[in-house]
Amino acid sequence: MDVISREQARRIAVRAQLLDRARPAGLHEVVRHLTMLQVEPTSAVAPSADVVVWSRLGSSYRPGELVSALERGSLIELRGRVRPREDLGLYRAEMAAWLDRADLTEWEEDQREWMSANDDCRRDILARIQAQGPLTLAELPDTTNLPWRSSGWNNNKNVDRLLDLMVRCGQVAVAGRRGPKRLFDLAERVYPDEIVPADTALRLRAERLLAAQGIMRGGPAGETVTVDGVRGTWQVDPAQRDQPFEPRVALLSPLDQLIFDRKRMAEIFTFDYTLEMYKPAAKRRWGYWAMPILDGDRLVGKLDATADRKAGVLRVDAIHEDAPLRRATAAAVRREIQDLARWLRLDLDLPGG
Repeated sequence: MDVISREQARRIAVRAQLLDRARPAGLHEVVRHLTMLQVEPTSAVAPSADVVVWSRLGSSYRPGELVSALERGSLIELRGRVRPREDLGLYRAEMAAWLDRADLTEWEEDQREWMSANDDCRRDILARIQAQGPLTLAELPDTTNLPWRSSGWNNNKNVDRLLDLMVRCGQVAVAGRRGPKRLFDLAERVYPDEIVPADTALRLRAERLLAAQGIMRGGPAGETVTVDGVRGTWQVDPAQRDQPFEPRVALLSPLDQLIFDRKRMAEIFTFDYTLEMYKPAAKRRWGYWAMPILDGDRLVGKLDATADRKAGVLRVDAIHEDAPLRRATAAAVRREIQDLARWLRLDLDLPGG
């Protein structure tokens, strides 16, 4: 079994995530390669999905491109993830089989039973959408017989929960947005016709995920290696092995795929980071939505910044350096911050000018 160094592992991960110097051509190339963008409404700087694309493309990317692609249907939102339209065929067989699966968890069984108890409401929703076309949550009837119960903030959000389950089993789909509100349509009018058989789809999804991650724990795809100084085995995309690496500096969304697996981040990048937006302000070390700073194959700090749109300013509160940055790195970080402000069309309030 091959042994690779932590540096090799980091470079494989960074290159696979399109964060080396070779910039992708545009939005669709980014989403196709990464396989998805996570939808997260928090917008301390900008929505995470937009920041992820900006990190790869720079200020040539216009945030409106993502909205337009979703409206045209070249990108589709599926359960909180934006995916290429052509990839939906890899999920449809699994979705169609969900209601009949025998291996559901206890919680999923409860969801299925709740959905069955509210079948009249499900049919009402389908009939309304069939007749009127894409509708928002508020425009759909709540005729549930059994309210949704939870200990959290989904309590009594009956239609919202039912729509989520109808998306899961491929009956309805998010067809775009009207402002911030999702529009729901019949899945057959949104998704491509192709349905890839489940076994083939799972294999292709595993291969595509590994190509996007470069290196990851577990999974059926790729080559098995060990990483020097790290316990256990890893799967590596063979296409990423021994490729040239051209470093650059990048600012990342806290939800960027490079760091989303916090265990992998700690093991390979030895980076100390936690998203602190849910912590009380007094307990935050780096800031509400601190952006990790990538320097080549190393994560070297965090940018604490806020987009104050009312004042028209990108306000930088701090640049936290894990260790003192090299002069060239510090200059590159400042250029990235300037590009971020330019992309946001905001003036820059940066300590030190």
